[in-house]
Amino acid sequence: MDTHELVVNGEKRASAARTLSDLLAELALAEQAVVAELNGCVIDRKDYAATCLAAGDVVELIRFVGGG
Repeated sequence: MDTHELVVNGEKRASAARTLSDLLAELALAEQAVVAELNGCVIDRKDYAATCLAAGDVVELIRFVGGG
């Protein structure tokens, strides 16, 4: 599988992910617990599977953490 370089939360990362959903699966993150920003734009969770990634994209992932 071909990989491309992304910047994820400020760190360069080689990834085979083609969509945001693929990237979250690759990182073992649940879609319901993450807000994703791609190249400065917040992506609606319902669009993760349709949002394509390309070399050089900048992805910010913010996880919700429960606790008390």
